[in-house]
Amino acid sequence: MYVTPIHEQVRDAARQFAEDVIRPVAGDLDRDERFPAEIYEQMGDLGLFGIAVPEAMGGPGLDTLAYALVMEELSRGYASVADQCGLVELISTLLVRHGTDDQRGQWLGPAMSGRTKVAYCITEPEAGTDVSGIRTTAERNGAGWTLNGGKIWIHNAPVADVGFVLARTDKDSGHRGMSIFIVDLNAAGVERGPKEHKMGQRASQVGALNFADVVLPPEALLGEEGRGFHMMMSVLDKGRVGIASLAVGIAQAGLEAALDYAQQRKQFGSKIAEFQGVQWLLADMAKDIEAARLLVHSAAFKIDSNANATKACSIAKCFAGDMAVARTADAVQVFGGSGYIRGFEVERLYRDAKITQIYEGTNQIQRMIIARELLKHGARG
Repeated sequence: MYVTPIHEQVRDAARQFAEDVIRPVAGDLDRDERFPAEIYEQMGDLGLFGIAVPEAMGGPGLDTLAYALVMEELSRGYASVADQCGLVELISTLLVRHGTDDQRGQWLGPAMSGRTKVAYCITEPEAGTDVSGIRTTAERNGAGWTLNGGKIWIHNAPVADVGFVLARTDKDSGHRGMSIFIVDLNAAGVERGPKEHKMGQRASQVGALNFADVVLPPEALLGEEGRGFHMMMSVLDKGRVGIASLAVGIAQAGLEAALDYAQQRKQFGSKIAEFQGVQWLLADMAKDIEAARLLVHSAAFKIDSNANATKACSIAKCFAGDMAVARTADAVQVFGGSGYIRGFEVERLYRDAKITQIYEGTNQIQRMIIARELLKHGARG
């Protein structure tokens, strides 16, 4: 409906890369929980990071739909790798919209190349879905700032070179008292916690960051002081499209594995693909994946059309996340006992799918957003 020949070229390039480079090592990466820096550098060379960064700023100059297509194909290879693409997309969007020329010059190109690893640092022990609970502070120190506090469950925290950190700059101004800072994570006063060992997407590194009197120069402030919360919210719609696309890719990989297995596995003298119960599982997987994909494309199109996309993005993320968990469970069911064994792709896909219901706003929060938009704009809004 929305996919152009250019979109198809980008999608096909990402698909081939996932097939040739990512899928052959996905099982090993999951087992070893290893950060695959060499894959990210190859992705940077192919232009798979910062998809929507304008050509004038050194990017591919594509759109949100192209980003969604790339995320799906990379996730079909391995969701941990797609996660990195999504992270760079959010950081590059912040820099394009709110960064100075110097900030973009320093950080945008290296992030898109895959050589400089970035982290988006928001979550804290008392601030997950409720960002108002943030306690990390940045206080004026002459012309610069002093950063104190801590973050948890931060993607890339164990390996990142630079973090985009949300902190309070005015304790009494609520959401209007937050700002975003670009922080060198190798600076004095920055301490990294141990790498967390996750249920799924295990090659995507997650950990804690602690800041103890970290001195920041004036140019560390991204955009305007006090606008950090609004800047963060401005990229959430695109972030949710990215996670929805990732969920579709996981489910698509599950369908392909289940379909192949069903046509090989024999029971009672027949291929299990000939049994109606298995056929219905495959059919339900296919129809829900296609529905989720179309929801993603519609949401991406709204973003690219500068329309109000919030409801569409929350619907896409909520539906796709729930779908991925349910339909990868169906893939495990098709495999039977084999699907429950570590080393089979569908076992990993099932674990990888679960987080899509949680990060970038839980699916319970997505339902609240959808209801809020309905009440505000009506059923057709």
